[in-house]
Amino acid sequence: MKAHDGMYIGGAWRPARGQDTIAVVNPADEQVIAQVPAGTAEDVDDAVCAAREAFRGWAATPPAERAARIAALRDVLVARADEIAETVTAELGAPLQLSQTVHTGVPVLVAGSYAELAASYSFEEKLGNSTVLLEPVGVVGAITPWNYPLHQIVAKVAPALAAGCTVVLKPAEDTPLTAQLFAEAVDEAGLPAGVFNLVTGLGTVAGQALAAHDDVDLVSFTGSTAVGRQIGATAGGAVKRVALELGGKSANVILPSADLAKAVKLGIANVMSNSGQTCSAWTRMLVHKDQYDEAVALAKAAVAKYVPGERVGPLVSAKQQQRVRGYIEKGVAEGARMVAGGPEAPRETGYYVSPTVFADVTPEMTIAQEEIFGPVVSLLRYEDEDDALRIANGTVYGLAGAVWAGDEAEAVTFARRMDTGQVDINGGRFNPLAPFGGYKQSGVGRELGPHGLSEYLQTKSLQF
Repeated sequence: MKAHDGMYIGGAWRPARGQDTIAVVNPADEQVIAQVPAGTAEDVDDAVCAAREAFRGWAATPPAERAARIAALRDVLVARADEIAETVTAELGAPLQLSQTVHTGVPVLVAGSYAELAASYSFEEKLGNSTVLLEPVGVVGAITPWNYPLHQIVAKVAPALAAGCTVVLKPAEDTPLTAQLFAEAVDEAGLPAGVFNLVTGLGTVAGQALAAHDDVDLVSFTGSTAVGRQIGATAGGAVKRVALELGGKSANVILPSADLAKAVKLGIANVMSNSGQTCSAWTRMLVHKDQYDEAVALAKAAVAKYVPGERVGPLVSAKQQQRVRGYIEKGVAEGARMVAGGPEAPRETGYYVSPTVFADVTPEMTIAQEEIFGPVVSLLRYEDEDDALRIANGTVYGLAGAVWAGDEAEAVTFARRMDTGQVDINGGRFNPLAPFGGYKQSGVGRELGPHGLSEYLQTKSLQF
């Protein structure tokens, strides 16, 4: 696609207020592929004003009509799937097959789910002598990350639109081209002017301006816990609602009764997908002491199939590459045993990191506590189920996890004791209607399905 040199505001592409631009780099070959405008606070203000002007009309639009517009948007995304996938591969570095199946396919499912929910959701209910109305919050400031550039946009914009809110999107500066494609799709789908607006720019400038804007009613942010704290503090000072989907350090608990080979193989696949750049990745594999050596051997064999440049793409940027390599070096320095991979770059060009497996990891090690966001797996041994639970719950995060057992009921019993927002049982499949979000420092609020829609609604009661 050809990059736009302006912002999508009020239903049209407008010149940016400033002259600064952001270079978009292909992480596989380190070449600049485009330039997009670096938005200013003035650009953000223009977009928020457009969203505010469009709000009353969109909020008053019947849910069935809102549903039809979201369905039309989904259909445009389907029609432009090849272009979207190629764009994600170019600016994120994901292998093309992953871009087609996950980065493009999943947002289509999510958009379709909200087209159906907008038409079927009950926006009012009777309670005794009262009628309770569920009304749109207002103008939403959506700030999205780079790791799933289209999915994260759709997971915020689609429920906001279904609720009757209007949106200003500030996408990650590493992957703005996918966001521009989404804006084109919104335009093609015929959404009214101002209902969706796009401002590209740096988080410290455009993102901060959006989070702090007096006329934004809710800020929905996905990203690091550190930035989430700042946004939460800013919003709290203005008594403004927030939805925060933040970091994770998810445990993959393999109980002794599980199919060990399957659990290890799929556990490695989970982390290697998207080069480990997934906040819910099961980066801590917990194995019973009697099965530990076998699990290490299985993990080493499984990870050998993930060759950089083939099944595993680069990390998104040089900064991210250096960050992940630093964690690998720290793992070695703290005494973990590296059984695959390492900090050395596996290719001369591109921001690649070798898929890495650590054994003999203890719960207090940095690589077992902090979010690495790269293709790195830590294997930890446990004594019994209580020990496994202590290790699984022993971080500041609580976003996701997995439990494997020979009996499903056994896995569910363990999962109920985990302090985390979503748990896959024996490799459970993705469900676009299931709520996604975290406990503890992994965030506030939920995305996807009816729970995700409710984040963008506020409650009014009428007494009779």
